[in-house]
Order: sequence, then C-alpha cells, then structure tokens
Amino acid sequence: MSKIKDIKLSPSGEMKIKWVERNMPVLRGIGEDFKRIKPFAGMKVALSVHLEAKTAYLCRVMEMGGAEMYVTGSNPLSTQDDVAAALAAGGMNVFAEYGCSMERYEECLEEVLKVGPNIIIDDGGDLVHLIHTKYADLIPNVIGGCEETTTGINRLKIMSKAGELKFPMVMVNDADCKHMFDNRYGTGQSVWDGICRTTNLIVAGKYVVISGYGWCGKGVTLRAKGLGAKVIVTETDPVRALEAVMDGYEVMPMAEAAKIGDIFCTVTGGRDIITAEHYPLMKDGAILSNAGHFNIEVDMDALEKMAVEKYEARHNIQGYVMPDGRTLFTIAEGRLVNLAAADGHPAEIMDMSFAIQAMSAQFLAENRGKLKADVVAVPREIDEDVARRKLKAMGVEIDSLSREQAEYLGK
Repeated sequence: MSKIKDIKLSPSGEMKIKWVERNMPVLRGIGEDFKRIKPFAGMKVALSVHLEAKTAYLCRVMEMGGAEMYVTGSNPLSTQDDVAAALAAGGMNVFAEYGCSMERYEECLEEVLKVGPNIIIDDGGDLVHLIHTKYADLIPNVIGGCEETTTGINRLKIMSKAGELKFPMVMVNDADCKHMFDNRYGTGQSVWDGICRTTNLIVAGKYVVISGYGWCGKGVTLRAKGLGAKVIVTETDPVRALEAVMDGYEVMPMAEAAKIGDIFCTVTGGRDIITAEHYPLMKDGAILSNAGHFNIEVDMDALEKMAVEKYEARHNIQGYVMPDGRTLFTIAEGRLVNLAAADGHPAEIMDMSFAIQAMSAQFLAENRGKLKADVVAVPREIDEDVARRKLKAMGVEIDSLSREQAEYLGK
C-alpha cells in the first residue's frame, strides 16, 4: 500500500540506501540487535522525516525490529522520489512525492496516521499536531513518539504547557549525540553544500549573515568562516549574541545586516526573521536562504507582493525584481536549503542521530504505559551507548573510571 511517483525509480534509490548503510555503522549494529530482540513486534510505526536515503535506512532498521512501517516525508521539497520508490519496492508503506502541493502533503500525513500507529517518529511536529486535532480517536493506540528537531520540540513544549499533549514524546533533538553533532556539524556542512552547489558562486570574501546562534547557527557560521566569508550574526538572545561576539563574529540587528549581506541564512526555528522591512535595504543580487524547519523565517509572501517580476534564475533559485530594479534571489522557495537544495546531513552524522531515534523508540516500546504524557528527555544511557558505539566504529578507545574515581564523582 504505497502512493509514490514511480516505482521504476527504485534501482537508483536502492543504490543511495546501500551507500549510506555502508557509512552508518552504529545504526547498522543497532539493526543487528533489533533482528534478534524484535522490540517492535506487532507494532505500527508512523514516520514523517525528510525522506532521503539516510531516513530510508532508519526505516529499514525499524523494520528489522519487527515494526510495520508507514512512511512519509516532512517537507515536499526534501523527498527523493527514487528513495521512496526503493522502500515501496521492498514492501514498505510509503506516501510521499517530491514537489507535491501542501494539500497532497497533508493527505500523505493522514495516510500514515489512519492506520492507528503505536509509535510516531516526527520531524517538525506535523504528525503529532494532526493526530491531536483531526485524529484524536486514534490517540489511545499511541504508546508515544520521538521528535527530531528543535522546531518540533518547541511545538511540543507549548502543547505540554497547555495540557494538550496526550502521550509521551521523547526529545531526540536534545540528546547530546544529536544536537552537538547533527545540529552543529551536520547543519554546518549541509547548508553550505546546498548553497554552493545551487549557486555555483564563491563564498570567500562575501558578507554572510547568519540569523540565530544556537547549535545549528554555530555550525553554519563556523563553516562560512572556513570558506573565507566575512560573517555577521543576528540574534535576539543576549547570551547567544555575546557568545557570537566572543567567537569573533560581528553582531548587529537585521535592519543593519540587511544593508551589508551578500548571502543570508536564517537558522532560528522561529518566524519572520527577514521581512518586508528588510527587502528595500538589501543589495542588488543578495541571496536569501533558510535552514530552519519551516519556510516562514524568510517572508516569501511579502517578497512576492513587493516584486514586480519573478523568474527562475537557475534551478532552485528564484529571482525577484524589486520596483527600483534590484533583484533579490531565494534558494528553494525559502524551504530548508540543506535538504531542498542538497542531500541533507552527511551519513556519518545521521548515523548518530538516527541511532538515537531508533533506541528512543525502543525505550518507548519497553516502557509502554510507564511514561507520563509529556516531553521526555532521552535517557543518558542511550546517549552514552551511541557515543561508545560511534567511537568503536572509528577505532577510538577511551579511559574508564576506576571504582575510586566513580565514587569520588558520585557515580
């Protein structure tokens, strides 16, 4: 039972999945464990994550653990049709298509919920929001879920504070082996993969404006600096702004940065970061991109209204001609630049992030009925297990605490 673009695309997708499998030793090892213990036997898992090869391999690892998988993407422009076809060809239930309308995207979300899932793996919170608002009758089937992103966790915390969250959700994004590596090194590299391959322009010597200095923003600024950019950071959090200053970056309001920047990248997880206030201030040729989960950080509606002409300047680059003749460019319609215009994070990084996902889902299955309907931290034991597996795969050994050292530290 699948609804995809074309099953004939599966050989290409299968090749991509085999490549990432080779480069994801931690997840591969967890898959071998799952084959033996079958933690998800008899369970249905609904998954909405950016549907590319690394996600596909996570789906297969979950399937090794006995899960009946129902899969969709978390962004229409990040779905890779050949990968979706490869999963469908293997018998998995897949509902996703690159570039589909928002109506079709929501239909795909509904398809994976209608089956009555026991575990939800979400990226951005759309599945959890939908089941609470439209499919509340299916909530009793849900043991719990896992959330991949900062944006999704923010949405969950709002729901929890309002008393609206009806089952436990593990905050995968907040695990050390996720945010410290995925958000910093993964986002840092993949954002510039997307910008560079899409524009084919040099970064060195340009003014790059990064909005947001969280873990993702730190990674994007670090890579921009490494590419030779003159980096400016905009922030609303005074502590993070101070950290950016101490790290050697210029910090200023967006109203000032807008006048200077050549390339902009929003990485806040919020909304309305670059707006109609800023477009009249920007240079001719300024390039706007977004690495936050939803396409609301760059106000595309305002840009559309202000422009006197819109055209495709290059694949995945839209040009907007302003009334005074300046042209501003956006990458991938303001959607996630590292996925809508590239292949997402490197496989070795997602090896850790998806290992946290898989083991957090196992934690939910093993603690069915024992957890409160709230946001739940990833157990420290899972973080440490994933880190040790990754170190072993890299051929790195570390010291162990002696009994006396452990007692001294209260462990």
